[in-house]
Amino acid sequence: MGKALEGVRILDFTHVQSGPTCTQLLAWFGADVIKIERAGHGDVTRDQLRDIPDADSLYFTMLNSNKRSITLDTKHPEGKAVLERMIRDCDVLVENFAPGALDRMGFTWEHIHSLNPRMIVASVKGFGPGPYQDCKVYENVAQCVGGAASTTGFDDGPPMVTGAQIGDSGTGLHLALGIVTALYQRTMTGQGQRVLAAMQDGVLNLCRVKLRDQQRLERARVMEEYPQFPNGQFGDAVPRAGNASGGGQPGWILKCQGWETDPNAYIYFITQAPVWGSICKVIGKPEWVEHPDYATPRARLPRLREIFDTVEQWTMTKSKFEVMGILNEYDIPCGPILSMKEIAEDMSLRETGTIVEVDHPKRGKYLTVGNPIKLSDSPTHVERSPLLGEHTDDVLGEFGYSPQQIAALREVGAV
Repeated sequence: MGKALEGVRILDFTHVQSGPTCTQLLAWFGADVIKIERAGHGDVTRDQLRDIPDADSLYFTMLNSNKRSITLDTKHPEGKAVLERMIRDCDVLVENFAPGALDRMGFTWEHIHSLNPRMIVASVKGFGPGPYQDCKVYENVAQCVGGAASTTGFDDGPPMVTGAQIGDSGTGLHLALGIVTALYQRTMTGQGQRVLAAMQDGVLNLCRVKLRDQQRLERARVMEEYPQFPNGQFGDAVPRAGNASGGGQPGWILKCQGWETDPNAYIYFITQAPVWGSICKVIGKPEWVEHPDYATPRARLPRLREIFDTVEQWTMTKSKFEVMGILNEYDIPCGPILSMKEIAEDMSLRETGTIVEVDHPKRGKYLTVGNPIKLSDSPTHVERSPLLGEHTDDVLGEFGYSPQQIAALREVGAV
């Protein structure tokens, strides 16, 4: 069975997280991703946050599965010539350098396009065109400038960033979609194009419901599903809403049995309107079904804190998994707060390939994430990340270099 992107060859100039997320996803779908790294150093994450001396860090290995690595000095005339030859025969070049870095290397869009009019050049940048386009951006900065931090946390506390890497990995996922779309368009036009994914744009796209709420707030001055609603304390910008769901079905995180010693003994509980009667039955409040203060979603909105407090008295008598089991019998939406330890030990995630155990020649076996997108006719096999320069000879041979020519390139320091 073939791979969805089999035959697509990608030059991967990315590093750290945003770009490697993109190219790893494309590699999982079958693209031949050639990671181009500096000799002797490579991707900076190879030695960041190491847990095993002299072995590539988990930071690197978990973002570079299924790729091949070559070392190349693009500042060396011979190295630059190698890259030009590769550009002529590849489909996509992906980079997440600082703004202007690729141009300073001598590989402007115009030069690349002259070498290969079918080449797609895809970039992650912090900002799109505008006053901040030359600024560097990292994960937490992206969350702040994209609207996530100002709307995360509790109203009486400071802005908060989330543990999910929505700035880096989120933007990488956006870029992957842009690349695949450009490849599809090329089948009709025969031409490559530039693809840009700005981290601010990617975070904002994931925060679109908050932009929705900003416009609602400007018109109505209050938002009834927010915890601030009972007191009407709204300013001129979308506030932080704690654990409110952000949608039409109010939800909150509630304590479960053992919360005093287990920081993750909690469950997310949603008071979905169609199952309100079942909720009242489960928590021992059958009188709420018909009571005018609770019978309708609108009547419940100013009383949500009281309702969640009452539900919590019930959830605190059971473990989070017991609560989930009971609620699922009644189709009441909920979800236990799973720790990373619990997720890592979840065998069902191993069976679906969402978590994969991989063997590495230097660090041994480790866990990594698998492809989150499952295709029925293009299954993903997760392979270990490459050692630095592991595939230099093989790749250059595929581009027409003889063993003698490769040795000469090594001799002058081009590879």
